[in-house]
Amino acid sequence: MVGHLFSSDCHYKNVLTNNLFQNSMKLCVHGAMSADNSCADVSVPLRNLLNSVQCVRDRVKDGESNESNGVFNLSNFWDTLTQAVKAASQEATKLSLAFSKPPLPTQEDGEKFAESIHKSVLALSTVYYWLPKSDGITLRRLVRDATAEVLDGIVQLVDVIVSSPLQSLSQEQLQSTGGVWSACDQFAHLPRDNREAVLGVLASYIGVVKDAIEEMEQAQAESQDPFSDVLDDEDQDSRGNQDTYWSEEDRQLMAPCQGLMKASAACLRKLLSAVKANGNVSMPETVAQLDDLADIAKEISPSVDDLVLSLYPPMDYSGVDQNACKLTLVLKKVLDIIRVSHVCLEADLNWVQFLNGALDHNLQKIKALIQGSS
Repeated sequence: MVGHLFSSDCHYKNVLTNNLFQNSMKLCVHGAMSADNSCADVSVPLRNLLNSVQCVRDRVKDGESNESNGVFNLSNFWDTLTQAVKAASQEATKLSLAFSKPPLPTQEDGEKFAESIHKSVLALSTVYYWLPKSDGITLRRLVRDATAEVLDGIVQLVDVIVSSPLQSLSQEQLQSTGGVWSACDQFAHLPRDNREAVLGVLASYIGVVKDAIEEMEQAQAESQDPFSDVLDDEDQDSRGNQDTYWSEEDRQLMAPCQGLMKASAACLRKLLSAVKANGNVSMPETVAQLDDLADIAKEISPSVDDLVLSLYPPMDYSGVDQNACKLTLVLKKVLDIIRVSHVCLEADLNWVQFLNGALDHNLQKIKALIQGSS
């Protein structure tokens, strides 16, 4: 099944026999296995397993991919990864069931369970390492995080079994077993290529920016005092400080600031539509462009949040000016990268130009209002 992941069988054999990750894991497992050799106890192989899975997990979080010499087959990768995830889930379930009621497994049986789980963990991690960066860093991050979550779940399960009295199925063991299942189930919902991965992260950015816009609109609409919902009656009765209220000048300044926020949301929506319509993952160059778009777009929502925070009273106009300029620069950088990317067709240049003009208009208005208030 795995022999078709790469166009070259020679490369596949080389991955299996010379995988740096597996070689380093042998050292790690050897150190773990030597710690408790003298204890004739069923918990010994479990403690050793816990150490080795932790080692695998840490290397997954920090390690690099194996770049393929041949043509990487993404479809076969997903088939193989799905089987590896399924095997890891099954082995974790077997372990949990074995330690759910008396009689407990013997030390020999415990060693067999530990060996089976360790093999499934190593197989899952190794398949993840086959995914090259050239197929998309955004995609690879999502697969890495999902793989690490499965390994975290197995670590938690083994730790619960080792730490709890080995007599009956505890609530913690039930929850940790369910955690492994949940982590494994999410693989079915992962994007299958870098275009889908970028679409997913862009959608999440849109949601964050939309929430920030709605938060500010709600604060304006509900009350003259944006802090009224977080202060008790005594605080409100004793407070005569107008620094907790928006002045008329503040509200005038908020309008173009909200214009920048709405331009942020529009930029992300237009980018998502362009990636959906024109995103190409057939060449390394276009895959890399999608990663660049996702990375730069990631800067938008924190910049929007900073601007929102600076708008709450007492409003610091210099802070508003600084954050508005920062957001505008980020958005212009995003638009510049969009303009030269493959997702931007000639027809898309119109909205790129329109948003650039909207940014200039709102920023100029913000600066004029701030200067007029000084």
